[in-house]
Amino acid sequence: MPGFAHAMPIEGFVGGLMIGIAAAIMLLGNGRIAGVSGIFARVLGLSEGGPPWTMALLFTVGLPLGAALVAANFEVAARFPTSLGLIAIAGLIVGLGTRLGAGCTSGHGVCGLSRLSPRSIVATVTFMASGIATVTIMRLAGVAL
Repeated sequence: MPGFAHAMPIEGFVGGLMIGIAAAIMLLGNGRIAGVSGIFARVLGLSEGGPPWTMALLFTVGLPLGAALVAANFEVAARFPTSLGLIAIAGLIVGLGTRLGAGCTSGHGVCGLSRLSPRSIVATVTFMASGIATVTIMRLAGVAL
């Protein structure tokens, strides 16, 4: 399997299909939205709602472990083009945005859009536009992505 720089459309399709199936299993099996930020907030004790704490912890731990398992068994090229400090700051800003927007890309973009939630449509358009604007500004400024 080629790295991200040479990803084929079928890999994106399969990945998207797996995310959709996982979201459907979570919703149909547990009656809960698979919003990663909400589940992570539950682990940190910032949210009382959502899945039981143990389930939230296992879900949260499984995300990086699953990625590590794929990276260990397939040729996956991952790189971080900036400093860890900047990544941490960006993560905090994203976390703040998910709290302000009452959800993240998985909750709004996958689960909310599939339910035709008006709130999720607005949130998804907002974070997609923000992402596009950020990449455009960075490229115009000459920042390597």
